Amino acid sequence: MINFRYHVVSLTAVFLALAIGLVVGTAALNGPVADSLEGQVTGLRKDNQNWRQQVSNMEKQLALEEDFAEEISQVILPGTLTGRRVLVLTLPNGRDHTEGVLKKLQQAGATLTGRVELQDKFINPDNNTNLLELAVTAARPTAQTTGLPGNGHGVETSSALLASVLLDRPQGVAPVSDADRRAVLAAYNNAGYLTTDNNKVTGSAEAVVVVSGQPYVDKDSEKRDESVVKIAEQFDRTGSIVVAGKGSVGGNLVSVVRGDPVLAQTISTVDNANTVQGQLVTSLALVEQLTEKKAGQYGVGDNAPSLLPKLPQ
Repeated sequence: MINFRYHVVSLTAVFLALAIGLVVGTAALNGPVADSLEGQVTGLRKDNQNWRQQVSNMEKQLALEEDFAEEISQVILPGTLTGRRVLVLTLPNGRDHTEGVLKKLQQAGATLTGRVELQDKFINPDNNTNLLELAVTAARPTAQTTGLPGNGHGVETSSALLASVLLDRPQGVAPVSDADRRAVLAAYNNAGYLTTDNNKVTGSAEAVVVVSGQPYVDKDSEKRDESVVKIAEQFDRTGSIVVAGKGSVGGNLVSVVRGDPVLAQTISTVDNANTVQGQLVTSLALVEQLTEKKAGQYGVGDNAPSLLPKLPQ
Protein backbone atom coordinates (compact mmCIF):
# COMPACT_ATOMS: atom_id res chain seq x y z
CA MET A 1 0.00 0.00 0.00
CA ILE A 2 1.36 3.37 -1.02
CA ASN A 3 1.35 5.71 1.95
CA PHE A 4 2.14 9.38 2.51
CA ARG A 5 5.79 8.65 3.36
CA TYR A 6 6.25 7.02 -0.06
CA HIS A 7 4.96 10.17 -1.80
CA VAL A 8 7.33 12.37 0.19
CA VAL A 9 10.31 10.18 -0.61
CA SER A 10 9.35 10.07 -4.33
CA LEU A 11 8.96 13.86 -4.62
CA THR A 12 12.25 14.38 -2.79
CA ALA A 13 13.98 12.07 -5.24
CA VAL A 14 12.51 13.89 -8.21
CA PHE A 15 13.61 17.34 -7.00
CA LEU A 16 17.04 16.01 -6.10
CA ALA A 17 17.39 14.59 -9.62
CA LEU A 18 16.38 17.95 -11.13
CA ALA A 19 18.89 19.79 -8.99
CA ILE A 20 21.68 17.39 -9.91
CA GLY A 21 20.69 17.71 -13.61
CA LEU A 22 20.82 21.50 -13.49
CA VAL A 23 24.22 21.51 -11.81
CA VAL A 24 25.65 18.96 -14.24
CA GLY A 25 24.07 20.68 -17.27
CA THR A 26 25.29 24.10 -16.25
CA ALA A 27 28.77 22.82 -15.67
CA ALA A 28 28.77 21.11 -19.06
CA LEU A 29 27.45 24.12 -21.01
CA ASN A 30 29.04 26.89 -19.01
CA GLY A 31 32.20 26.95 -21.04
CA PRO A 32 30.77 26.99 -24.62
CA VAL A 33 27.85 29.32 -23.81
CA ALA A 34 30.01 31.75 -21.91
CA ASP A 35 32.60 31.76 -24.67
CA SER A 36 29.90 32.40 -27.29
CA LEU A 37 28.36 35.27 -25.34
CA GLU A 38 31.75 36.79 -24.66
CA GLY A 39 32.55 36.61 -28.37
CA GLN A 40 29.30 38.35 -29.26
CA VAL A 41 29.88 41.11 -26.70
CA THR A 42 33.40 41.63 -27.98
CA GLY A 43 32.11 41.87 -31.56
CA LEU A 44 29.41 44.37 -30.63
CA ARG A 45 31.95 46.44 -28.72
CA LYS A 46 34.21 46.59 -31.78
CA ASP A 47 31.25 47.49 -34.03
CA ASN A 48 30.30 50.28 -31.64
CA GLN A 49 33.84 51.63 -31.67
CA ASN A 50 33.87 51.54 -35.48
CA TRP A 51 30.57 53.43 -35.69
CA ARG A 52 31.82 56.02 -33.22
CA GLN A 53 34.94 56.48 -35.30
CA GLN A 54 32.91 56.88 -38.49
CA VAL A 55 30.67 59.48 -36.84
CA SER A 56 33.72 61.35 -35.57
CA ASN A 57 35.29 61.27 -39.04
CA MET A 58 32.07 62.57 -40.64
CA GLU A 59 31.83 65.39 -38.09
CA LYS A 60 35.43 66.38 -38.85
CA GLN A 61 34.73 66.23 -42.59
CA LEU A 62 31.63 68.40 -42.19
CA ALA A 63 33.59 70.92 -40.13
CA LEU A 64 36.28 71.06 -42.82
CA GLU A 65 33.67 71.56 -45.54
CA GLU A 66 32.13 74.40 -43.56
CA ASP A 67 35.57 75.95 -43.09
CA PHE A 68 36.19 75.63 -46.82
CA ALA A 69 32.84 77.29 -47.63
CA GLU A 70 33.69 80.11 -45.23
CA GLU A 71 37.05 80.71 -46.86
CA ILE A 72 35.86 80.39 -50.46
CA SER A 73 33.02 82.84 -49.80
CA GLN A 74 35.64 85.49 -49.04
CA VAL A 75 36.93 85.01 -52.57
CA ILE A 76 33.66 84.57 -54.47
CA LEU A 77 31.14 86.88 -52.79
CA PRO A 78 32.66 90.37 -52.38
CA GLY A 79 31.13 92.80 -54.86
CA THR A 80 28.55 90.41 -56.30
CA LEU A 81 25.62 92.26 -54.71
CA THR A 82 27.11 95.75 -54.43
CA GLY A 83 24.42 98.39 -54.91
CA ARG A 84 21.61 95.85 -54.70
CA ARG A 85 18.84 96.60 -52.19
CA VAL A 86 17.81 93.48 -50.32
CA LEU A 87 15.21 92.79 -47.64
CA VAL A 88 15.56 89.82 -45.27
CA LEU A 89 12.21 88.40 -44.19
CA THR A 90 12.43 85.77 -41.46
CA LEU A 91 9.61 83.28 -40.92
CA PRO A 92 8.99 81.91 -37.41
CA ASN A 93 10.67 78.59 -38.27
CA GLY A 94 13.76 80.17 -39.82
CA ARG A 95 15.22 82.18 -36.97
CA ASP A 96 18.13 79.84 -36.23
CA HIS A 97 20.03 80.52 -39.45
CA THR A 98 19.03 84.10 -40.24
CA GLU A 99 22.28 85.55 -38.89
CA GLY A 100 24.37 83.34 -41.19
CA VAL A 101 22.31 84.36 -44.22
CA LEU A 102 22.67 88.03 -43.29
CA LYS A 103 26.42 87.69 -42.91
CA LYS A 104 26.85 86.33 -46.43
CA LEU A 105 24.61 89.00 -47.96
CA GLN A 106 26.69 91.67 -46.27
CA GLN A 107 29.86 89.94 -47.44
CA ALA A 108 28.51 90.15 -50.99
CA GLY A 109 28.06 93.90 -50.56
CA ALA A 110 24.26 93.98 -50.52
CA THR A 111 22.50 97.05 -49.14
CA LEU A 112 20.12 95.71 -46.52
CA THR A 113 17.00 97.84 -46.52
CA GLY A 114 15.70 96.05 -43.45
CA ARG A 115 15.29 92.87 -41.49
CA VAL A 116 11.70 91.92 -40.76
CA GLU A 117 10.86 88.96 -38.54
CA LEU A 118 7.32 87.62 -38.73
CA GLN A 119 6.01 86.24 -35.46
CA ASP A 120 4.15 82.99 -34.98
CA LYS A 121 1.03 85.08 -34.40
CA PHE A 122 1.12 86.12 -38.05
CA ILE A 123 0.59 82.58 -39.36
CA ASN A 124 -1.73 81.42 -36.57
CA PRO A 125 -5.05 80.54 -38.29
CA ASP A 126 -6.95 81.89 -35.27
CA ASN A 127 -5.91 85.42 -36.28
CA ASN A 128 -7.29 85.34 -39.81
CA THR A 129 -10.06 87.90 -39.20
CA ASN A 130 -7.77 90.22 -37.22
CA LEU A 131 -5.23 90.23 -40.04
CA LEU A 132 -7.92 91.11 -42.56
CA GLU A 133 -9.07 94.02 -40.44
CA LEU A 134 -5.51 95.18 -39.79
CA ALA A 135 -4.74 95.26 -43.50
CA VAL A 136 -7.53 97.83 -43.86
CA THR A 137 -6.76 99.95 -40.80
CA ALA A 138 -2.98 99.95 -41.45
CA ALA A 139 -3.36 101.33 -44.97
CA ARG A 140 -2.07 104.83 -45.65
CA PRO A 141 -2.50 107.31 -48.53
CA THR A 142 0.44 105.88 -50.52
CA ALA A 143 -0.15 102.34 -49.25
CA GLN A 144 -3.77 101.76 -50.15
CA THR A 145 -5.62 98.44 -50.00
CA THR A 146 -6.64 98.73 -53.65
CA GLY A 147 -5.54 95.65 -55.52
CA LEU A 148 -5.01 93.51 -52.41
CA PRO A 149 -6.37 89.94 -52.45
CA GLY A 150 -10.05 89.82 -51.54
CA ASN A 151 -10.49 86.12 -50.91
CA GLY A 152 -10.78 86.40 -47.13
CA HIS A 153 -7.36 84.97 -46.27
CA GLY A 154 -5.81 87.24 -43.64
CA VAL A 155 -2.20 86.14 -44.10
CA GLU A 156 -2.40 86.56 -47.87
CA THR A 157 -3.97 90.03 -47.65
CA SER A 158 -1.58 91.29 -45.00
CA SER A 159 1.41 89.80 -46.84
CA ALA A 160 0.36 91.65 -49.98
CA LEU A 161 0.19 94.93 -48.07
CA LEU A 162 3.59 94.36 -46.46
CA ALA A 163 5.14 93.41 -49.79
CA SER A 164 3.78 96.59 -51.35
CA VAL A 165 5.54 98.80 -48.77
CA LEU A 166 8.73 96.77 -48.36
CA LEU A 167 9.53 96.11 -52.02
CA ASP A 168 9.73 98.37 -55.07
CA ARG A 169 6.42 99.24 -56.70
CA PRO A 170 5.87 98.23 -60.33
CA GLN A 171 6.94 100.72 -62.96
CA GLY A 172 4.41 103.50 -63.32
CA VAL A 173 3.01 103.09 -59.79
CA ALA A 174 3.79 105.81 -57.28
CA PRO A 175 6.23 104.70 -54.56
CA VAL A 176 5.27 104.45 -50.91
CA SER A 177 6.42 107.37 -48.79
CA ASP A 178 8.81 106.70 -45.92
CA ALA A 179 6.25 107.98 -43.43
CA ASP A 180 3.54 105.64 -44.72
CA ARG A 181 5.97 102.72 -44.78
CA ARG A 182 6.86 103.31 -41.14
CA ALA A 183 3.19 103.65 -40.22
CA VAL A 184 2.20 100.34 -41.81
CA LEU A 185 5.08 98.48 -40.17
CA ALA A 186 4.34 100.10 -36.82
CA ALA A 187 0.72 98.91 -36.99
CA TYR A 188 1.80 95.29 -37.42
CA ASN A 189 4.64 95.69 -34.94
CA ASN A 190 2.42 97.13 -32.24
CA ALA A 191 -0.10 94.33 -32.75
CA GLY A 192 2.65 91.73 -32.22
CA TYR A 193 2.65 90.32 -35.76
CA LEU A 194 6.22 91.26 -36.65
CA THR A 195 9.39 92.90 -35.41
CA THR A 196 12.00 94.88 -37.32
CA ASP A 197 15.70 95.21 -36.61
CA ASN A 198 15.98 98.31 -34.41
CA ASN A 199 12.50 99.24 -35.71
CA LYS A 200 14.19 100.47 -38.86
CA VAL A 201 13.54 99.88 -42.55
CA THR A 202 15.50 102.31 -44.67
CA GLY A 203 13.48 102.04 -47.86
CA SER A 204 12.08 99.67 -50.45
CA ALA A 205 14.03 96.67 -51.73
CA GLU A 206 14.35 95.16 -55.19
CA ALA A 207 14.72 91.63 -53.83
CA VAL A 208 13.86 89.62 -50.73
CA VAL A 209 15.43 86.62 -49.05
CA VAL A 210 12.79 84.65 -47.15
CA VAL A 211 14.44 82.61 -44.40
CA SER A 212 12.37 79.52 -43.61
CA GLY A 213 12.78 76.17 -41.86
CA GLN A 214 11.16 72.82 -41.25
CA PRO A 215 7.44 72.16 -41.78
CA TYR A 216 5.06 72.60 -38.87
CA VAL A 217 3.91 69.56 -36.90
CA ASP A 218 1.17 70.87 -34.58
CA LYS A 219 -2.57 70.38 -35.05
CA ASP A 220 -2.78 73.41 -37.34
CA SER A 221 0.32 72.44 -39.33
CA GLU A 222 -1.46 72.22 -42.69
CA LYS A 223 -2.93 75.71 -42.37
CA ARG A 224 0.37 77.16 -41.11
CA ASP A 225 2.34 75.65 -43.99
CA GLU A 226 -0.28 77.00 -46.38
CA SER A 227 0.08 80.49 -44.87
CA VAL A 228 3.86 80.37 -45.27
CA VAL A 229 3.43 79.60 -48.97
CA LYS A 230 1.00 82.51 -49.38
CA ILE A 231 3.56 84.86 -47.83
CA ALA A 232 6.15 83.80 -50.40
CA GLU A 233 3.64 84.09 -53.24
CA GLN A 234 2.78 87.69 -52.39
CA PHE A 235 6.41 88.80 -52.15
CA ASP A 236 7.16 86.93 -55.38
CA ARG A 237 4.56 89.08 -57.17
CA THR A 238 6.53 92.22 -56.33
CA GLY A 239 10.25 91.41 -56.47
CA SER A 240 12.99 88.84 -56.91
CA ILE A 241 12.86 86.21 -54.19
CA VAL A 242 15.10 83.48 -52.78
CA VAL A 243 13.87 81.08 -50.10
CA ALA A 244 16.71 80.15 -47.74
CA GLY A 245 15.38 77.01 -46.10
CA LYS A 246 16.29 73.95 -44.06
CA GLY A 247 15.34 70.64 -45.68
CA SER A 248 13.13 70.00 -48.66
CA VAL A 249 10.57 67.42 -47.57
CA GLY A 250 7.46 67.18 -45.45
CA GLY A 251 5.58 70.13 -46.91
CA ASN A 252 7.89 72.95 -45.88
CA LEU A 253 8.21 76.04 -48.09
CA VAL A 254 11.16 74.75 -50.09
CA SER A 255 9.43 71.48 -50.97
CA VAL A 256 6.18 73.21 -51.95
CA VAL A 257 7.95 75.68 -54.26
CA ARG A 258 9.92 72.90 -55.92
CA GLY A 259 6.80 70.83 -56.39
CA ASP A 260 4.87 73.70 -57.99
CA PRO A 261 5.80 74.16 -61.68
CA VAL A 262 4.63 77.79 -61.59
CA LEU A 263 6.35 78.93 -58.38
CA ALA A 264 9.56 77.11 -59.30
CA GLN A 265 9.84 79.32 -62.38
CA THR A 266 10.17 82.52 -60.35
CA ILE A 267 11.23 81.57 -56.79
CA SER A 268 14.74 80.26 -56.09
CA THR A 269 15.25 77.86 -53.17
CA VAL A 270 18.21 76.68 -51.12
CA ASP A 271 17.54 73.68 -48.89
CA ASN A 272 20.65 73.81 -46.67
CA ALA A 273 20.73 77.46 -45.63
CA ASN A 274 21.36 76.31 -42.05
CA THR A 275 24.96 75.64 -43.15
CA VAL A 276 27.71 78.02 -44.26
CA GLN A 277 27.66 76.34 -47.67
CA GLY A 278 23.93 76.97 -48.04
CA GLN A 279 24.26 80.57 -46.87
CA LEU A 280 26.92 81.15 -49.52
CA VAL A 281 24.66 79.60 -52.17
CA THR A 282 21.75 81.79 -51.02
CA SER A 283 23.70 84.91 -51.97
CA LEU A 284 24.74 83.36 -55.29
CA ALA A 285 21.13 82.42 -56.04
CA LEU A 286 20.14 86.02 -55.40
CA VAL A 287 22.86 87.22 -57.78
CA GLU A 288 21.41 84.92 -60.41
CA GLN A 289 17.90 86.26 -59.77
CA LEU A 290 18.96 89.89 -60.09
CA THR A 291 21.42 89.63 -62.98
CA GLU A 292 19.87 86.88 -65.10
CA LYS A 293 16.22 87.06 -63.98
CA LYS A 294 16.44 83.32 -63.47
CA ALA A 295 15.22 81.08 -60.65
CA GLY A 296 17.02 77.93 -59.55
CA GLN A 297 16.65 75.15 -56.97
CA TYR A 298 19.85 74.39 -55.05
CA GLY A 299 21.13 72.32 -52.16
CA VAL A 300 21.67 68.75 -51.04
CA GLY A 301 18.11 67.41 -51.18
CA ASP A 302 17.05 64.75 -53.67
CA ASN A 303 14.84 67.30 -55.43
CA ALA A 304 17.65 69.85 -55.89
CA PRO A 305 18.98 69.68 -59.49
CA SER A 306 22.24 71.38 -58.52
CA LEU A 307 24.38 72.21 -55.51
CA LEU A 308 24.87 75.85 -56.52
CA PRO A 309 24.21 78.19 -59.46
CA LYS A 310 26.77 79.07 -62.06
CA LEU A 311 29.38 81.26 -60.42
CA PRO A 312 29.24 84.95 -61.37
CA GLN A 313 31.87 86.25 -63.77
